Amino acid sequence: MSIELVLAFNIALLAAIASPGPALLMAMRTSIVKGRKAGILLGIGLAMMASLWTLAALLGLESVFKLFPWAYVTMKILGALYLLYIAWNTWRGAKNPLPSDKSASSRSFRDGFLLNLANPKSVLFSAAVLIVIFPPDLSLLAKGAIVMNHFVVEVICYSLIATVMSTEMISRRYLAAKAYLDRFSAVILGALGIRLLIQK
Repeated sequence: MSIELVLAFNIALLAAIASPGPALLMAMRTSIVKGRKAGILLGIGLAMMASLWTLAALLGLESVFKLFPWAYVTMKILGALYLLYIAWNTWRGAKNPLPSDKSASSRSFRDGFLLNLANPKSVLFSAAVLIVIFPPDLSLLAKGAIVMNHFVVEVICYSLIATVMSTEMISRRYLAAKAYLDRFSAVILGALGIRLLIQK
């Protein structure tokens, strides 16, 4: 496994992280609302589950989904319902003031982990990227290195997002338009949940 292949994988990974979606949206919002520590913990949770999806792809989980379509459909429905639940709570709390204690970040890791668990399409994306970039005869050591690389890249990215989004200037601007921004986030998350629910 060459450094060129790892770089190609990381470029695809960075493009996926930067693309608008529930993970990026929640990482930004959590960092603004709860602070840098919560944003980083959420990012670690997102990274943990995303790298586990990559491990699953390396171990052939996409083949299991093809053999047992009901397993994929069940995970997809549960994931969509979870996104709709987050959207509803975000909409409902749009006019509520921000929590005064920004250290209340104990659930952030769990929220990030569950958010990426809610998207079984990640394993199909990972499988497609891995097939295109890496040779099929990877050793266990190489597979472990790919998974660890994935985890580290995501943690670095979400830590940078948390650091930038938790600055006082951005928090102040968010506060000025909190109700509108929260409802916009809720609509996007809800739309993503519905899309996940109805897409084949």
